[in-house]
Amino acid sequence: MEEILNDEDNFEIKQPRERKEEEIDRPEPAPITLMDHLFEQLHLAPLSPEEMRIGEYILWCIDDDGYLTCDIDVIAENTETSPEAVDKVLAVIQRFDPVGIGARNLQECLLIQLQEKDPRDELAIRMVQECFEDFTNKRFEKIAKKLDIPLSEVKRIMDVVSRLNPKPGERYISEAENYIVPDVIVEKVEGNFSIHLNDWNIPRLRINESYKQLLKDKRKVSKETRDYIRQRLESARWLINSIYQRRSTILRVMESILRHQRKFFEKGKEHLKPMILKDVADDVSLDISTVSRVTSGKYVQTDFGVYELKYFFSERLEMADGEEVSNKLIKDRIKQIIDKEDSKKPYNDQTISELLRKDGFIVARRTVAKYREQMMLPVARLRRKI
Repeated sequence: MEEILNDEDNFEIKQPRERKEEEIDRPEPAPITLMDHLFEQLHLAPLSPEEMRIGEYILWCIDDDGYLTCDIDVIAENTETSPEAVDKVLAVIQRFDPVGIGARNLQECLLIQLQEKDPRDELAIRMVQECFEDFTNKRFEKIAKKLDIPLSEVKRIMDVVSRLNPKPGERYISEAENYIVPDVIVEKVEGNFSIHLNDWNIPRLRINESYKQLLKDKRKVSKETRDYIRQRLESARWLINSIYQRRSTILRVMESILRHQRKFFEKGKEHLKPMILKDVADDVSLDISTVSRVTSGKYVQTDFGVYELKYFFSERLEMADGEEVSNKLIKDRIKQIIDKEDSKKPYNDQTISELLRKDGFIVARRTVAKYREQMMLPVARLRRKI
């Protein structure tokens, strides 16, 4: 009770160093969303009131990438019309800007763009219509045979299709959605590291003074009301304490990561050490589940970029000389090898394993395949170019 009544009623905002107020308060123009852009075109289209109603329903079924997420039959049922009527309106929408919006799959999206291209490239259209599986799997020789054209012509139409937009709605994602705001900032100041939370613009929570006064006023406020206020104030204090506990936990975990990965923060990601959640949990006397929860979805700003806290945890892998390294270094090396390979003769996983062995990394072919898949890099056949 005394803690509630004696709670300090102060309020402050900590601004980051060297940040000008005009930069903080500068208003940004309202972005035009994909839906805004599509609805504007829909209301200008020569459609009947019934078709307009169907069109509006279709637009709300388009995802951020620009694809239709509902079946035609479902839209027809929910708009109390026929699948043919829905198809007719959808065909109009698919020619809106960006062309290919509202496609049901990648093949349809590419076909619409090719059909609207001026001049039309009939060979490219035939390839997407008749050889789509071979196209996605880069079976160049099969495409050449099916279309009865030379490989040089296959290369030309592959280049045409590769310049199309597979996600027509993507460019309307706002810049704010592409930004990562770091939760923690690590700075090196005069040879020492400083850690602080990036919450300068979040006001400190405090107990409302008016409610504390009501709690003290026994003459004018009934016991039932005071009991209710007391319960609510205790809940508020619990919430405030939980928030400060969370801030404290994040800082403790970040300090532990810095102790374990000091070379990373001094020299860059090439010096990342293998580290598991248990290493930090033992260091700061927390449960592994707590460390996992604290580091998930939280980002730190360093001199070498912004990283998710989970980035600093990785498996151990032993080199030929017995030294242990992080598996993230192996993944970076695999990506470097693939980036520099001859695109006409890409390396298979076994060859990559042998190249890693020359660098002192003992990595089996199966491990190379696992890491490559985790990085969403395709197999050699799909990386091949004509």
